[in-house]
Amino acid sequence: MNNIENQNLNFDFVFLGQSILKYQVPLDIFSAINQIYEQNFHNLEPANGQLVGKIENEHSLFYNGQDQSKMKNHNFLTKNVTDYFMMIFKHYLTFNKIKDYDTHLNSIWVNEMKEHEYNPAHIHRGMLFTGLSSVMILKLPSTYGKEYSAEHIQQNGRLQIFGAASGQFAKIDYQPPMNLRDFYVFPYDMRHCVYPFNGTNETRRTLAANCDVQFDPIKNRGAT
Repeated sequence: MNNIENQNLNFDFVFLGQSILKYQVPLDIFSAINQIYEQNFHNLEPANGQLVGKIENEHSLFYNGQDQSKMKNHNFLTKNVTDYFMMIFKHYLTFNKIKDYDTHLNSIWVNEMKEHEYNPAHIHRGMLFTGLSSVMILKLPSTYGKEYSAEHIQQNGRLQIFGAASGQFAKIDYQPPMNLRDFYVFPYDMRHCVYPFNGTNETRRTLAANCDVQFDPIKNRGAT
C-alpha cells in the first residue's frame, strides 16, 4: 500500500481499479464502539435477515433507511462516533476527487464470527446502488487454527477484496493484514469475502458501515 498524509489523516491506499483506503481508528472511537456493542448486545436488532453472512451473531447499531419493512430506524451510537464515520467517508470521496456529491449514512452493524462461520463473496448497497462499504477491526482471536493445506499461505479468518483492474501489471485482489483499529473503506460494488477459521473459542469481531453516495458519474468520469 502507498502511505499518504492528507487533511491531518494518516491513511494508506491500494488500487484495484478502484481505491481501497485504510485508516486507523482513534482509540476513543474504537473503545466507544466496542463498549456500546457489549453493553447493549441483548437489546440490539439482529441483522441476519438483511445480510448474506453465514454468521449467527450479526447485530445492528445504526439504521436510517427508507425500507422499514424488515428493520425500523434506530441508533445506538453517540454523535461523535457517527460524525467520525461521515468524516472518513467524505475524506475518501475527496481523495478520489469526487465532486458535487450527497452522502447519507445508511447502516452500521457488527459481525461477531465464531469458528467455522464465514462471509461469502458479496457486495453492499443501501438505498442507492452507489456508495461506500467499510470494514473495521474490533476484536481478533489469538489464533485462526490449522491451515489444512498450503500452510505458508495464511487464509483462515482473512478478509479478501476483489478488484476490476486490467492490464499486465494490474493488481486484482487484496488480503489486508488484520490489526485492531484498522478501518478499510471501498465502493459498494467491490466484491469481498471473509474466510472461516478453526481451533478456538475466541471470536473475530468486525464492524461494517454503508454510506450512500449520490453523484453525477458523467461529471466525475475524467481523471484530473
